[in-house]
Amino acid sequence: MKVAIVILNWNTVGFLQSFLPGLLTSVRKVEGAEVFVADNASTDGSYEMMQKSFPTVRTLRFETNLGFTGGYNKAFEEVNKGPDAPEYFLLINSDIEVTHNWLQPLIDHMDADMQCGACAPKLHSWQEKDMFEYAGAAGGYIDRYGYPFCRGRILKRLEKDYGQYNTPADVFWATGACLMVRSKAFKEVGKLDNRFFAHMEEIDMCWKMQLKGWKITIVPESIVYHVGGGTLPASSPFKLFLNYRNNLLMLDNNLAFTFAADELKKGNSLENAASKGISKANKRIFIRKCLDMLSASVYLATFRIENFMSVWKAHKEYRKMTHRPTHEEVLSHIQSFAGRINVKGIYRKWIIMESLLKGRNVFRCIRKKDFIDYS
Repeated sequence: MKVAIVILNWNTVGFLQSFLPGLLTSVRKVEGAEVFVADNASTDGSYEMMQKSFPTVRTLRFETNLGFTGGYNKAFEEVNKGPDAPEYFLLINSDIEVTHNWLQPLIDHMDADMQCGACAPKLHSWQEKDMFEYAGAAGGYIDRYGYPFCRGRILKRLEKDYGQYNTPADVFWATGACLMVRSKAFKEVGKLDNRFFAHMEEIDMCWKMQLKGWKITIVPESIVYHVGGGTLPASSPFKLFLNYRNNLLMLDNNLAFTFAADELKKGNSLENAASKGISKANKRIFIRKCLDMLSASVYLATFRIENFMSVWKAHKEYRKMTHRPTHEEVLSHIQSFAGRINVKGIYRKWIIMESLLKGRNVFRCIRKKDFIDYS
């Protein structure tokens, strides 16, 4: 099998009925591509609908809701069995409407660039087809404190696509709403982090891939349309909780390795690079936690009590789940991957402040020289 296209579904029977037929039609033209639906213990009749309306589509049924991370890890484990294991996995949300020729450009790019660990299409809004969509737009970055943003989406500001991002580009992360992953790279980073459950797990995975030398690329010849909020609406306190908690877990997972690799590049010994990397990561995470508390204070002052509680609960849960890399783990990583680490797309400034100061002009103020290259 060339590519296994896996839709992870949880109670989105309407989206499957609307968008799966078009997806199946587009995939029939691509040799070696197969569609799978993994059902995360839906209770809305999704599984029964699949058996009745799409009996030829292989449907995996899980006993419990494993979340985005656990569901995809389980699905990829099932799909990867046997001699016909796929070269590429493609994660795609059930609320994605594909275009006529969306899949082949992704495959062609992965075939042509063996260093590419993951690639994604441009993500447009389904409601306004010429606008970028919040979940990933034209590829993502993070700022120095770990806040994610995209080409075409900064915080809640969205940009119209007038061709400004039509050149293939390496980015820091690409959206899990529609993401093609090289199976070799996926296995090397150890799958998705199950602690995340949902949200930011793809950013974490993309960061881990770059720490092992892989590239993350946007392929603009491919475009898909995303409804957004199909599982959790943007206003959900639970979604806010996941975003705050998982952002800290992501920094735990990757920041020390990134700083240590940079210290090694500056000429420090392996031992000193590992120590300095951990120290710098701890300081940066402390600042990020303080910024989170500032956000919580704003929520409280404006009587958004549910949002305040989401941040408070996120930090409480994070303290229980945190596992920062040890000196030995950081040392081992930079010994193994020195010279291969390829982390690009970390913004030198604080994107929230930049957005407040510059408004919609912030899109034009993001320049290449403002990004740190840790490769």
